[in-house]
Amino acid sequence: MTKYSLKCGLSALAMSFVLATGAMAQSVVNVGAFGADANQLDPHLSGGGQDRALFGYVFNGLTRFPPGSMDPTRIELDLATSIEGSDDGLVWTIQLRDDVQFHHGYGQLTSADVVYSLDRVRNPETSAFASAFSAIESVEAVDDMTVKITLKERVPTFMGMLANPAGGFIISKKAAEELGEDVKAAMIGTGPFQFETYTPKVQTVLSGNAGYFRGAPKLEQINYRYIPSDNARELAFAAGEIDLFYGRREQDWVERVKNQYAKDLDVLIFSPSQSRMLHLNQSVSPLDDLRVRQAVAHAINRDEFQVLIGQDITKQLFAPVPSGFLGQASDLPRYEFDPDKSKALLAEAGYPDGVSIKVPTTQIASLKVPFELIMEQMRRVGINLEVDFVDHRAWHGLIRKDESPMVIYGAAPFPESDAFLTPFFASSSIVGTPTGQTNFSHCNVADEEISAARIAADPALQLASWEAAQQKIMEELCVVPIFELMQVWGKRKSLDLGYELTGTLNLGPPITETTHFAQ
Repeated sequence: MTKYSLKCGLSALAMSFVLATGAMAQSVVNVGAFGADANQLDPHLSGGGQDRALFGYVFNGLTRFPPGSMDPTRIELDLATSIEGSDDGLVWTIQLRDDVQFHHGYGQLTSADVVYSLDRVRNPETSAFASAFSAIESVEAVDDMTVKITLKERVPTFMGMLANPAGGFIISKKAAEELGEDVKAAMIGTGPFQFETYTPKVQTVLSGNAGYFRGAPKLEQINYRYIPSDNARELAFAAGEIDLFYGRREQDWVERVKNQYAKDLDVLIFSPSQSRMLHLNQSVSPLDDLRVRQAVAHAINRDEFQVLIGQDITKQLFAPVPSGFLGQASDLPRYEFDPDKSKALLAEAGYPDGVSIKVPTTQIASLKVPFELIMEQMRRVGINLEVDFVDHRAWHGLIRKDESPMVIYGAAPFPESDAFLTPFFASSSIVGTPTGQTNFSHCNVADEEISAARIAADPALQLASWEAAQQKIMEELCVVPIFELMQVWGKRKSLDLGYELTGTLNLGPPITETTHFAQ
C-alpha cells in the first residue's frame, strides 16, 4: 500500500496545532465519501463527485459562494479584496488579500499564484475544465497583489466563473514547480484544512490550518475515507466510525434511517438537484438514427423513477438544463412515455424484432439504480441493453474515451444555462477531441446559439439564445432528461456545521473553520 505524506507525522502536526492556537485540538471528524478511491487529487483535473467536497476543505477561489449556499446572487469575495471590470466587460482588475499563506510553509499568496492557476486551468493539457475558462485571453500580474484578466468575449457570469469549484481554485505555483509529479503538488492550497496523507483506496487525511486567514479551524483533523458501499458507510456510522457521510438517495433509505438512528442522525437534503440525463451517442449505430433515439425517449416512464427513487428527493425533468438554473427553457419538445410509439419507431428504423446495445456503466448506486430501471424500460419496448457494471473511476475513464453509446450522467455546475450547454452540448466539448469534456452525445446542433448566449451583453438576448439552443438539442434528441435528484448526506447530531445548509456546488456539506462538535 502506497502512502504519500507531507513533512511530519500527525502527532507532530497535532502538537504544532496546539502551539499555534494555544489550546488543545478540539476534535477529529471522519467523513465517509463514496467511491473506492480518489478520482484524482488535483482540483484542476478532477470533477469526480468523490473529490469535490474534499477540494472545498483545502482550497479557496478568488470569489466564493457563502458556506451552505449556491445562490449566484450571494457570491462574495474570497481571496480577492476587489474586482473591477471595464465597461465592455472584457478587462477585469483584481486586488488580492495580503494576509493569505499557502499550506506547509509555501509562502504568501501573490498574483503569480493566480496567474499560474488560471493559466493551468484554461490549458486543455493540464485541466479537465479548459472549455469553461476558454473565454480568457490572458492573465497578467500587474504587481505582486494585482491581477488583470482579459477576456476574448463576454462571459455570462464572470464572478461565478471565478467561484466555480470545478476548476476555480488557486494552487501554489512554488509547490507545483518544486514537487512536480508528486501527488502533493496540486494539493497545496490556502483553505481551512491542509493535505497531510493520501492512502490509495483508504483515505485522505487533512489537518487544521492554524494560519487560515479567516481564523484557525475548530476541528483538528479530517479523515476523508473512501467507502464505495452504501451499506458499509451506514454501518460505519452506526459503529461510531464516521460522522458525516454520503447517503443513499432513495426515499426508503431516508425514511428508514431517520427512524432507526433518530437519536444520533440528521439527514441532510440539499441543493443542487443533480440532473439525471441519458446522453445518446449519435456517432454510433443504432443511435445515429433519430428514430432509435426517439424510441429510447418514448420508452422512459418518469413516474416510475419517482416511485423508485422518492417523491421527496426527485422531480421530473424535460429540459437539458435543470430547474432553478438561469435560462432553463420550458416550452420544449417533449417525448412522453409511449411504449407503443417506441416499438413503431424501432420497426420504422429497421428493427422490428428489437435491437441490442452494449453499454458499460458505473457501479455507484446513485447512477446504477436508475440505470437498472432504464434497462427494464428499454427491455419492454425491445431495446436490449447488454450492460457491464464497472468501478466508478474506471467508468469515468471509459466515457471520456468515447467508449459508451449511452451515458447516464449527473452534474451540479454553476446554476446558469451555459454551465450545462457548453460542456455537454457544444461541439468543442465532444469527448475524444482535444478540447473534449463531457459532450458524450457528439451533439453539434446548437453551437451558434450557445456562443451567442455566452457573449450577449443584453440579458434578454442571452435568455433567447439559451432557449433556442435547448430547442435544437431536444429536437435532435442529443439527450433524454429524466429526473433531478437532491443531495442526501447523513450527519451526526453532535457535529455542528457552523452555518445553515441549503445548497453547495461542492456536492458535500462544507467543513469550515467554524465546524465543530457540540460539547
